[in-house]
Amino acid sequence: MDKNSNDLLIDSVELVKIDVKNLKVGMFVSKLDRPWLETKFLFQGFELRNQTDIENVQKQCDFVFIDVNKQSKVPQYVARNTGYTKDYLEHVDPPGKRTSFKQEIKRAGVIHHKASSLVKTFMEEVQLGRPINAVAAKKAVSACVDSVLNAPDALLLMTQLKKRDEYTAQHSMNVCIYSIALGRQINLSTEELNNVGLCGMMHDMGKMLVPLDILNKPGQLTTDELPVMQSHTTKGWNLLLKTSGLYPGAIDVAHMHHERLDGAGYPRKLSAEQITPYSRIVAIADMYDAVSSDRVYKPGKSHLEAIKIMTDVSGGHLDPALTMKFIECLGIYPAGSIVELASGQIALVLEVNPKAKLKPRIMIIQEKLNKPCLEYVVDLAMVSQNVDGRQFAIKRVLRPEECGVDLLNYLQGGLFEKLLDGGLHQELDQN
Repeated sequence: MDKNSNDLLIDSVELVKIDVKNLKVGMFVSKLDRPWLETKFLFQGFELRNQTDIENVQKQCDFVFIDVNKQSKVPQYVARNTGYTKDYLEHVDPPGKRTSFKQEIKRAGVIHHKASSLVKTFMEEVQLGRPINAVAAKKAVSACVDSVLNAPDALLLMTQLKKRDEYTAQHSMNVCIYSIALGRQINLSTEELNNVGLCGMMHDMGKMLVPLDILNKPGQLTTDELPVMQSHTTKGWNLLLKTSGLYPGAIDVAHMHHERLDGAGYPRKLSAEQITPYSRIVAIADMYDAVSSDRVYKPGKSHLEAIKIMTDVSGGHLDPALTMKFIECLGIYPAGSIVELASGQIALVLEVNPKAKLKPRIMIIQEKLNKPCLEYVVDLAMVSQNVDGRQFAIKRVLRPEECGVDLLNYLQGGLFEKLLDGGLHQELDQN
């Protein structure tokens, strides 16, 4: 790539890419998103000494690279975005929920349906050579961010609505949600959550430019087919570069979400310092959903199996500190999990209890395996046994097909709202 071109790489440990909206007085601008000769700047590299300097940059660029070693001070934004280091993350807690799961679940279902339909439309448009509507994408992501900030488990539960024949579109939607949820866990601002959510939604658009016989192949790819599949990162980068009004960071993520911290990723074998924080977040969300989803050629792994795989490759492949935060975010029994209790009853996990990871809020759906019952809600942090004295403790996690449970039926029938409103069956008396 020509050195004067719109280079999206971070050239060194010291250079940090930043949206011009987030510039602060004291930052040193070392590189632009366009050749210096195309701008009105007199010098190649300068310090932002006042608000006028910042406004001049904002008028001519979408993003720039700043040199943290040449700053008169280190603004909070830069300190937070140089890689989400372990020390930083250890002192970060997510914000409190703004509403309850009961208040958010119906709205989350509507948001998920609309956003998922939009992602399918985007992919169809790309296949036809048409542009992506960046305005519509941002609006959909904003609604997802709002829902996650309200009560994250409501929208996270929707990630369990999976169909093998719609994997690619569902995967992009899920990666969007997981990325936002992880962003919330490390207490990113609303603007940052919107940005990382858009990165997740757009990360795999390049796959729509890969031949369908390779994209949907129900088996292992050959040595000739693998590079074609891997080209989706570069194809996505080129596609999004041409998308008007798109957040620039999403272009980076489409290009580098398969890069690895050890330099063994593709397509450019970037080193850890060159991989942006949003790319690290999306890589985690991408791997988790890919590993835990059923595919035409293999069944998905359970949640515990998936996070075991991810922890095994953290450090070399995934960012270890962010991986731990992601696991912390989902909990041991994520929303949407099907579990068997010590009592023999089957339940659906509704909501994670952040202070008691092993005791989520659940909905009893079967009296025993494949024997439906009148549903009711139990908070395991408040109740340890049912009226018969049988223990409510979770014994194991089940796959939906083991107990004939289709989550979509509960959502479409409005059962969650009825239960949580007390219209169908009151929540188990905590006394």
